[in-house]
Amino acid sequence: MNDWIPWAAFAIAFVVFVGWWVAMRLEAAAEADWGRPWLNRLDGLNRLFCRRYHRLRADFLPLPERGPAVLAANHLSGLDPLLLIASARRPLRFLIAREQYERFGLTWLFRAVGCIPVDRGHRPELALREALRALQAGEVVAIFPQGRIHVPGRDRPPRLKPGAVRLAQHLACPLVPCRVDGVRGAGLVAAAVFLPSRARVTAYPPMDCAERSVEDCLARLECILNASSAEAVPAACAD
Repeated sequence: MNDWIPWAAFAIAFVVFVGWWVAMRLEAAAEADWGRPWLNRLDGLNRLFCRRYHRLRADFLPLPERGPAVLAANHLSGLDPLLLIASARRPLRFLIAREQYERFGLTWLFRAVGCIPVDRGHRPELALREALRALQAGEVVAIFPQGRIHVPGRDRPPRLKPGAVRLAQHLACPLVPCRVDGVRGAGLVAAAVFLPSRARVTAYPPMDCAERSVEDCLARLECILNASSAEAVPAACAD
């Protein structure tokens, strides 16, 4: 009459084992310490997703092992942050438009990973102050200086916003330029995450902007980020 009990117990034990095994695999795949086990497992899941589904090719970003740094990248799509996180051995705190930060069902995740919302219509300087506090605490802040999604060959190259350079100057910390290429869903936000790509992240040597002018650093960044592809970046800018 109770023959189902052993089978139910076996099924429960099997589900628990599979859940434990998956959690361990994800934690093993993680390469950055986000300070919470579930975030580390999410990091591992993202790396597997980017490398297997989006066939990401990338060297690890040349971030310092500890201490503040600013990461500056071009902005092709909504997939870009996932690709950059999968290319870094440290957690990244992204500046993100408030309308994206407040997307239904995602605010809790953006808050958990330390995203900094930018209210572009009202007092955007508040986000830069929060980014400055994060850098002072020794964190890595990631910024898209183009200010919006830009698809080379389709959109007019934008003038870069100086926030990334000013933050790096203020803290005398490295500014690390990098490029995202090969995204199939270029120009899209959510849909780009689900369209399989042959993604690539190309990192360039860190820039020391403490001894250079804002205009000089922005010119080099523009040379890298506004190029049509990594192959089109002039050698003088890539060194």
